[in-house]
Amino acid sequence: MTDLERFELPEELEDFRAVVRRIVEDQIAPHAVRLDETDEWDEGLHRVLVDNELMGVGYPEELGGSGGGALALGVLVEELSRVSAGLALVPAVSKLGAVPLLLTGTPEQQRQMVGGICRGEILMSYALTEPGAGSDAAALSTRYERDGDGFILDGTKRFITGAGVSQAYVVFATSDPDLRAKGISAFLVMREDPGVSFGRKEEKMGIRGSPTREVILSGTQIPGDRLIGQEGEGFSIAMRTLDHSRPLIGAQALGIAQGAFDAAARYATERRQFGKAIAEFQGVSFMLADMAMQLEASRLMVYRALALCDAGDDRMTRWAAMAKCFASDAAMRITTDAVQVLGGYGYVREYPVERLMRDAKITQIYEGTNQIQRIVIAREILRALGS
Repeated sequence: MTDLERFELPEELEDFRAVVRRIVEDQIAPHAVRLDETDEWDEGLHRVLVDNELMGVGYPEELGGSGGGALALGVLVEELSRVSAGLALVPAVSKLGAVPLLLTGTPEQQRQMVGGICRGEILMSYALTEPGAGSDAAALSTRYERDGDGFILDGTKRFITGAGVSQAYVVFATSDPDLRAKGISAFLVMREDPGVSFGRKEEKMGIRGSPTREVILSGTQIPGDRLIGQEGEGFSIAMRTLDHSRPLIGAQALGIAQGAFDAAARYATERRQFGKAIAEFQGVSFMLADMAMQLEASRLMVYRALALCDAGDDRMTRWAAMAKCFASDAAMRITTDAVQVLGGYGYVREYPVERLMRDAKITQIYEGTNQIQRIVIAREILRALGS
């Protein structure tokens, strides 16, 4: 019987999960509370990922990666998110920045950026969102114009994960806002480029330890070889990139939910009331059963979407949206129920479930809100029906 027929991951990926889990439990979990409390970037934890060759997961070996594809990277993000959703964004967001280059970049762009990520020399960020362009991604106001053989960029990008820490940014800008999607191009911008600065660090509810800031471009001059793909292809590149990144957000949500479920189930077997463990009461046992069902359904959808990414299957747009939407909605329900199972203890910071609940919320919002995901899913369904 094949792995697909058993609906299980290949044995090598389960072995990989076990290795990652040991690293996470030994070297990352002890710092999770501190990361949440201080909300400070920790270069030492980035080095843990680099030194264990985890930053190369999901990249081709010929570019310096360790291979494994999207499914392996999803497992990594899932396991990291069980204890620290903020740290899970380090490999996830660098991959988000690298995907446009992997899709349409030049060999030199791919070699320089992907190799740098794998060696721990470069972190990448993805700069699409603006103060006036969130769900309406085509409404960009960041402008670019040609300047001899290069380009000049002006504008502000908002809610950029890794801003200030990342050395490289994929920036989407328009030649004319009236052209909407047709006017958008993608560029590789470096932190040291003249005219690049960063806004204040956002004080976030969750995913703390991962900096989020504005990226401000003021007369930023870049050479012509920093164009990604062709002029006018930027919107298409952005949307295709999201097909690859949304399943990773599903994997993040899955890991958050798993961490909350594990804590709630363990607590329910240890906490005694009325002479027995609270897990023996139907009200609590049914909550755990519902949590487990949502968790396993999420896992199947997320793994399916990641596998379609690896296969380059045309159905990935629909499945990426479904996996991200379902898993993040489930994570919000599971973490909220985990707090309920722990009662008053769930509401205090001594236990991890309140942090996981705070972390879960953003997965319903970024990489496209879940309302947008439902639009994408419905559109893909109708397209398949020929409507």
